[in-house]
Amino acid sequence: MKNQLKVLSKALFTASLAILLSISTVVTHAKDISATQAVQTAAVEQQAIVNINKSTFEQLVTLKGIGETKAQAIIVYRQQIGAFKSISDLTKVSGIGEKVIDQNKTRLSI
Repeated sequence: MKNQLKVLSKALFTASLAILLSISTVVTHAKDISATQAVQTAAVEQQAIVNINKSTFEQLVTLKGIGETKAQAIIVYRQQIGAFKSISDLTKVSGIGEKVIDQNKTRLSI
């Protein structure tokens, strides 16, 4: 029974991720800012603290080792499982390991 629930949970997670990734493509291209503003914004974001329970897609992708797919996976995890209880819980998200956490440890919060 537990194995069936795990398989069902993973299938639901995968399906949700696929849907949200399709939607995110449109969202990521919705903003139109100048090149100078983009560079300035990126510099500020590279230093900003990212709350893994409240951060937006755009904030998550500023983390080292977190691209669009992993950022969306973090959001889907929060929606399906709930809030992260610790920063190390990020490793429960597929594709995120200790290396990513170590690279971003000064910028991560709960």
